[in-house]
Amino acid sequence: MNKGLAGALFAALVAASACAGNKEANQRNPAPCPNIVVLADAARFVQFDGEETVDNVAYSGEITNALISCRYAEADPIEVEVDLTMAFGKGPKGANGPRAFNYFVAVVRRDLEVIAKEEFPAPVDFTDQRRVIVFEDEIDRITIPRAGENTSGTNFEIIVGFSLTPEQAIFNRSGKSLKFPRLQ
Repeated sequence: MNKGLAGALFAALVAASACAGNKEANQRNPAPCPNIVVLADAARFVQFDGEETVDNVAYSGEITNALISCRYAEADPIEVEVDLTMAFGKGPKGANGPRAFNYFVAVVRRDLEVIAKEEFPAPVDFTDQRRVIVFEDEIDRITIPRAGENTSGTNFEIIVGFSLTPEQAIFNRSGKSLKFPRLQ
């Protein structure tokens, strides 16, 4: 390829990328997305059938990953998408069949004032062969209004966790941990 042709092709590529760059610049977020936080007290649960022992575990769950993406420009609201991964287990007292465990997603201002909170089900179906189930969910309908175009995503947080019973919350806050028998 001759230098003149190569130079013309390079100039055309630079011009095309400059146009794409300008378009992206017009739609680029003015600042980062909100932080996503898995609430420590609600990041896991253990459901017992009887005393709090390993032999009495019916079900357990843990949020294993939480990711966020967002987009906003000018004075438009922040459009947020949350991707969650959860793992659920069936213990010795758990039954086969469909179950649903609820989790919540809340939008808060940085001063922890709750703007909105919604619960979602995590449906799973346990069998003797499926005692541990990984569940992935995508929530793509979170819209956060902004006071103006200078209000960035850093003014907000997305908090996720399981919807716990009072007993489950006390168990989590107590620092208790199950001691599993020695596996051989």
